[in-house]
Amino acid sequence: MSEDAPVVAAPAAEAGLMRATTPWRLTPWLIGFAAMIPLPWLTHNDYQQFLLDLILINVILAVGLNIVKGFAGQVTVGHIALMAIGAYTSGVLATKFGFPFWAALPGAMLVAAIAGALVGIPSFRLEGAYLALATLGLAESVRIFISATDYLGASIGMSDIPPPDLFGWKLDTHLRYYYVVMPLAVAGIYFSFCMLRSNIGRAFKALREDPLAAAATGINVRKYKLLAFIISALYAGAAGSLAAHMTPGYIHPNSYTLVEMVTVLLMVVLGGIGHVWGGIIGAIIVTIIYDLTRDYYQYQLLMFGMVIVLTVMYMPTGIGGLIDRYFVTRGFIAIRKAKKNAA
Repeated sequence: MSEDAPVVAAPAAEAGLMRATTPWRLTPWLIGFAAMIPLPWLTHNDYQQFLLDLILINVILAVGLNIVKGFAGQVTVGHIALMAIGAYTSGVLATKFGFPFWAALPGAMLVAAIAGALVGIPSFRLEGAYLALATLGLAESVRIFISATDYLGASIGMSDIPPPDLFGWKLDTHLRYYYVVMPLAVAGIYFSFCMLRSNIGRAFKALREDPLAAAATGINVRKYKLLAFIISALYAGAAGSLAAHMTPGYIHPNSYTLVEMVTVLLMVVLGGIGHVWGGIIGAIIVTIIYDLTRDYYQYQLLMFGMVIVLTVMYMPTGIGGLIDRYFVTRGFIAIRKAKKNAA
């Protein structure tokens, strides 16, 4: 079934973030969490463990982008800049001020959220391609600023970012780091689902379908546009911080270029805009493909751009749409069988 429930656009959208979650709804999440615990032990080498960590970081990034693009319908291509802000904020806090990871992570998320609010302000007056150009300009401006700032490592990059420390035990291997990234990824996905089914999620979807109609029903359009960018930026900041502290603790401005932005967009588009599970599947597939095509880096932007265009043309609902169609078809078949048996 589709993750998009019918939109109820009403002043009630001003209410709290989540409806109460009954205990049985938590059970599948706890089972999934337990199933993921032994996953890195099934890998064959350290590189595969690194790739597993990277997939989870990209899942966080894609889920965050899906909130602003899929839920709220805002066109942005500057999400990678928010990740860069989170990564460098966390790196500065850790290397220049001696903050531990557990303090640098929320600090990076806070700074990224402030940047997300600044990115969201142009959305009050800009839409579509104009908003995309504005956010693209921001992304390139952030990268150029980092490349020209010696305090941030400039074109050399920032190194010696320390790994997390848990009661004196350094999580400095990809195997150990998995148990930092995985719980945060699961929590981020769970929060996204809860928000989608909340009053805020319904307000986002009303905004996506028709901002004028949403405003006419009492929804504060500016507030929810800004909130979508801020929540999305929190995810990007968390992903950036996690990427910065992962061994070898090195970040470079070239990791936040247009190629990376197109890659993140492909995760969401291929998975299905507005589908949480589709975005997760898209992040997994695209991360693996990106890794396999590293030797052809000069063609990656062309390949990924073509895949985005073909996906929009021939599979506009993405993998999530195919999943929806499967469950809907299965439901109709079940109903038909039930009617035949009753007859």
